[in-house]
Amino acid sequence: MRNHKIDAIVALDDFDVEKATYLRENLRIDGMGQTTGRYFRDKLAMRMRAKSCGISNPSFCSLFNDFDINIFADTVASPWVLKPRSEASALGIIKVYDKDSLWMHINELGNNRFKYLVEQFRPGDVYHCDSLILDGKIIFSITSKYLATPMEISQDGGIFRSANIPYDSPDDRAIKKVNEQVIKDFGLKHGTAHSEYIKCKEDGKIYFLETSSRVGGAHIADMIASASNINLWAEWAAIENALVKEIEYKLPEIKNEYAGIVLTLSKYQHPDLSSFSDDEICFRVSLDYHAGLIVKSYKHERVLELLDDYADRFVKNFATIGTQNEVKKLH
Repeated sequence: MRNHKIDAIVALDDFDVEKATYLRENLRIDGMGQTTGRYFRDKLAMRMRAKSCGISNPSFCSLFNDFDINIFADTVASPWVLKPRSEASALGIIKVYDKDSLWMHINELGNNRFKYLVEQFRPGDVYHCDSLILDGKIIFSITSKYLATPMEISQDGGIFRSANIPYDSPDDRAIKKVNEQVIKDFGLKHGTAHSEYIKCKEDGKIYFLETSSRVGGAHIADMIASASNINLWAEWAAIENALVKEIEYKLPEIKNEYAGIVLTLSKYQHPDLSSFSDDEICFRVSLDYHAGLIVKSYKHERVLELLDDYADRFVKNFATIGTQNEVKKLH
């Protein structure tokens, strides 16, 4: 800073959020501060903020106090999940089914237990809503459904699949309504957000799961660009540029098509996907030891049909399961 003027600090992924908020606070640079940053990074802070704002989310408890934990275990039906407060995606999540197992895992955490929370596991369909925000208002959002959730894949293996859902459908409207409340009440002023919600099988309600002030991973941004013509990375950069330079930002024209992604770890460094030749294929993942395709169509049913077919073929020909390392040191 002695030789270069810094106008803005942008956190490009989850692990940059704390650093960016700390630096903004200390250097008095505009943008998200540490308290607001926790709402988009710390899963306990998210839960508490959602509860205080009247946003439905699973029952939860911090691991600070033994009495509170026992009350939770005695009054909230299992199964439960122990979650790292500050890990990314589904890393480090432990599913437990009874009180004795819960306490066994908590005791194993030792002095690191404060870095976790416990919450009720609510089975249901999991959705993600990806948004662009300017001046505290959502200027673009699109709702997609995980056909295989990140948690399911991290726990049991499988093929990652996601596709955007029918526009203006009841689920689309319901999730976007909750998403608007989350973005507003959590205090995100500008940028992008990747937020996850569950439609509970038991009561059909939409529950908030978690949010983040970043672009979704696993090539979700490429899928969204294929469906909507909105590249979240490019538009996020354009928003930040417009704010710093005090110029007007204009959202590109949005199209309403459908797209989906199928992605897996591959046992081959460069899997041969040449047998996948449907006209709907618009993107091929080029990462080593990954097999992945994005398809798009004007028909939602066609996207789902292709994703199901490709998932079966991936299982037979390419898929492998990576061993998740135990989380010993949380960021």
